[in-house]
Amino acid sequence: MDQQLSASHPTPASQSAGDSPTPAKKRRHRWVWVVVLLLFGLLFYWVIRHQQKSQMAATGGGRHAMGGVVPVTTATARNGSIGVFLDAIGTVTPVYTTSITAQVTGVITAVRYREGQTVRKGDPLIDIDSRPYEAQLVQARGALERDQNLLAEAQMDLERYKQAWSRNAISRQTLEDQEKTVLQDQGTVKNDLGTVQFDQVQIAYCHIPSPISGRVGLRLVDPGNLVTANSTTALAIVTQLQPITVIFTLAEDNLPDVLRQIHAGKQQLKVEAFDRAQQGHLATGKLLTVDNQIDTTSGTVKLRAQFDNKDSSLFPNQFVNTRLLVTTLENQVLIPSSTIQHNGNVDFVYLITNGKAVMRTVKVGNTDKGDTAVQGIQPGDVVANSSFEKLQNNSPITISKIKLPSSESTGSTLP
Repeated sequence: MDQQLSASHPTPASQSAGDSPTPAKKRRHRWVWVVVLLLFGLLFYWVIRHQQKSQMAATGGGRHAMGGVVPVTTATARNGSIGVFLDAIGTVTPVYTTSITAQVTGVITAVRYREGQTVRKGDPLIDIDSRPYEAQLVQARGALERDQNLLAEAQMDLERYKQAWSRNAISRQTLEDQEKTVLQDQGTVKNDLGTVQFDQVQIAYCHIPSPISGRVGLRLVDPGNLVTANSTTALAIVTQLQPITVIFTLAEDNLPDVLRQIHAGKQQLKVEAFDRAQQGHLATGKLLTVDNQIDTTSGTVKLRAQFDNKDSSLFPNQFVNTRLLVTTLENQVLIPSSTIQHNGNVDFVYLITNGKAVMRTVKVGNTDKGDTAVQGIQPGDVVANSSFEKLQNNSPITISKIKLPSSESTGSTLP
């Protein structure tokens, strides 16, 4: 019994010997995780370094703007002239737009124009049945002939009465009555002449010509349609396209400068028209007139410019952007607008001097066609036109023959 109990119940020494492998196994697992984490850390560090080297190689051989030479493209300041422009929104407006209506009642017999056709003044457009008015004209002419003969008869009787009166063969009253009869017949003849002329005008109204030269719109009536005199229904619409005008508005604060140039009378002010995106140049014209009053609700005044529109680039009611040339400034220092950098209210350029880019504050003036007039540098000065994100004051530079990006930096830091 004692041997069985001793065999079935191991001693404490044997228990400790059997449990000893568990802590050793845990320690081995812990070291494996440490090694794995170290490997991941080394791999991550290698990837980051590789990306940094690639970026540095792409932006200049790994040299930083603070300590390395920065490749830049340059531009040279020059002396020239630049225009002072006022930009505004305008609408293309025809000089004349004619809405043709019927002045007689009748049936349309012919439509002689094509939709969108360009017509000249006097070209036939629409014919209305004129036979009823021709018949009225025949009646009027018959009445005129009858009354003309009655007048001639009365005049002959008057001559006889005058001769009889000279021989005292008739009374004075009979002679005077005949004189008034002649006058009455003369009035009747004049009335008949007016009726004949009226009927002739009615017949002319039956054949409608174009009152202006221009472009006809879509067809509004067809042969067989009955039209009514003095109706508001249009038979055709003709719009003049050459020349054409643009009406635009300017703020009342700009009006004195414009009027000063107009009153000087040296030359008419030039106006340019651009498309809605201000990318495509449509036409060049001249300022025609200024409205006679300012709109008090908006504080603006309307102006009208005229364009020859030979290529029909301007179309009625088209939305355009206009640029009014007020004056031209001479002897200005001009540089590309892309060379100017901004830091808040401060404008500056990087002046290239002795192989370095030196920050130079400038005063910006007018801008036109990618050039800007500035004060603070001289004609012939060379300024940087690229790599602004890497430039700082006194950064060493090298002039690159390859065109580099010239993105403007709006967050540059002044020294």
